Amino acid sequence: MISQRYRKSIIVSKEALDQLNHVNNVVFLKWVQDIAGEHWLSRSNEDFNRKYYWVVLNHFIEYKGQAFLDDEIRIETFVEKNEGIRSIRHVEFYKLSKLIVVAKTVWCLIDKERNKPCRIPKTVDAMFFQ
Repeated sequence: MISQRYRKSIIVSKEALDQLNHVNNVVFLKWVQDIAGEHWLSRSNEDFNRKYYWVVLNHFIEYKGQAFLDDEIRIETFVEKNEGIRSIRHVEFYKLSKLIVVAKTVWCLIDKERNKPCRIPKTVDAMFFQ
């Protein structure tokens, strides 16, 4: 079961470029984290966020193309599944209709009170898989 997609578009600014004048790989990683956070905040609630937070266990990013100054990039993200303490999220970057970067991140839910990993409550599935 895959969650609904969350989308946004950005225009590449000069600050995103590296010495080769294309979007730096670290910038793509920042965008991966930014859209994950935006998607989470658009679906979660204050009560849940007072009790828990997310940390990254790993990222896998595959670069299939490049982006340059003033390119419009469409970013899409979705949650593949929540299982145990882990949530698997995908992020895709498109320039026009061409897929240029794909990312997969495994997130771990942390209980703030204990500061330890915890099983993802079913309420999270209800937030994303409707």
